[in-house]
Amino acid sequence: MKLKKAPKTNAMRYLEKHKVAHRELLYESDGFMDGVSIAKKLGQPMEKTFKTLVTVGKSRNHYVFVVPVAEELDLKKAAAAVGEKAVEMIHVKEITAVTGYVRGGCSPLGMKKQFPTVIDQSALAHEEIMFSGGRLGAQIAMDPRLLTDLIGAEFRDIIVKG
Repeated sequence: MKLKKAPKTNAMRYLEKHKVAHRELLYESDGFMDGVSIAKKLGQPMEKTFKTLVTVGKSRNHYVFVVPVAEELDLKKAAAAVGEKAVEMIHVKEITAVTGYVRGGCSPLGMKKQFPTVIDQSALAHEEIMFSGGRLGAQIAMDPRLLTDLIGAEFRDIIVKG
């Protein structure tokens, strides 16, 4: 069941401030849900639904990677994409301190700081992708090209090929 009205998140306010076309999709949430479950709940194709992953490199710099929910981030490709020898996922307990968001509600938009961001190149196959809207129960759908322009992200091949 979709909700009608919800408080705006930093990600939503960021898009409105920059007058970027997007859609907000809201759903009932009583805690963390994986992206595959969210895509199914909203009736969205999994290949158009993306998750936001936050990593830390050997340099101790943070990086954000946006990949399809049913795929896995290739840490070697990710490190190469940002010029690091290696990157690893940050610990769950660090997510809020680093990003300002909670686990499952982490958006590539509106974090405490805009970290270098890489979006899997599969996003280019779609006119619109969906990703977290900045809290549990909220997703944003928009053109991935507008997203990269807005936050200075780039498209790269960063998922595990199986």
